[in-house]
Amino acid sequence: MKVVDFHCDVLCKLLEDEQLTFRGNKSGALDVTYERLQAADTVLQTFAIYIPRALNGRLEPILESIDRFHEHVLACENMLWVRSARDLETCLATGKIGALLSLEGVDGLQGKMSMLRTMHKLGVRAAGMTWNNANWAADGVMEPRGGGLTGLGREFVDECDKWGILLDASHLSEQAFWDTAERTARPIIASHSNAKRICNHPRNLSDEQIKRIIEKDGMIGITFVPYFVAQAERVTVDDVVRHIEHMCELGAERSIMLGSDFDGIDVYVEGLAHPGELVHLKDALLQHYTEQQTERFFSGNAIDFLLKHLP
Repeated sequence: MKVVDFHCDVLCKLLEDEQLTFRGNKSGALDVTYERLQAADTVLQTFAIYIPRALNGRLEPILESIDRFHEHVLACENMLWVRSARDLETCLATGKIGALLSLEGVDGLQGKMSMLRTMHKLGVRAAGMTWNNANWAADGVMEPRGGGLTGLGREFVDECDKWGILLDASHLSEQAFWDTAERTARPIIASHSNAKRICNHPRNLSDEQIKRIIEKDGMIGITFVPYFVAQAERVTVDDVVRHIEHMCELGAERSIMLGSDFDGIDVYVEGLAHPGELVHLKDALLQHYTEQQTERFFSGNAIDFLLKHLP
């Protein structure tokens, strides 16, 4: 069963440790590797540019992350850079693994729309305005004041709409989420968030947010961060399935994709520690859903969405 995963943090680890390699990595330091993507039958992996707080606020580490993407990920012969719907079609036709760039937090763009346009030229096709804290564009989900978009944030949304950059709401405060949903003319995604009704964590989505993403023909990436899945010491694949079931009850069957957050976590759902273990989620889903429905959660929904909304 083909896989599309809309969020991993491999580039951050490659940025922080120059000894790591994406291919032939046997150290266990990376969850997502070239070999594991191959084993999982991956058709597309999104690589987030996340800059650790110690380095945040500057453009240089963003550019260095993009360099790591080229030097490590795209250097693998079976990886293909996905910047357009045509690129994704090529992956589907040839069996190559698509690699898409996203930006997780825009602090380093320093409020300059020229830098956003430069990111588009460098291949970034999705952007989340914040991580958990506040910046020049918006408040993040863990910012106590819970503010929305700033004036520059509204300008950022307009510029993303103009250039076809997908807006990612996973880390936005609730007010910033609603401000974005009202302002953008395009679908929004939540690349790695679950259902707050099932697990009451600030990073998860309320039913109202889920419904709004559905109404705007957007996508929600089910994530495997254990404390976003269940408030329990032992978190299992069945707990992940409960989020999918709840979202489907709200009408999200065609809006669900995967957003693992591999390499952004150091604790794991049992049986979901890397792409090679996605078979356990597939088997669990097949106990509740048809093979066609399960295939849509794993890749079909995301492929249809990207073919429609990539440049």
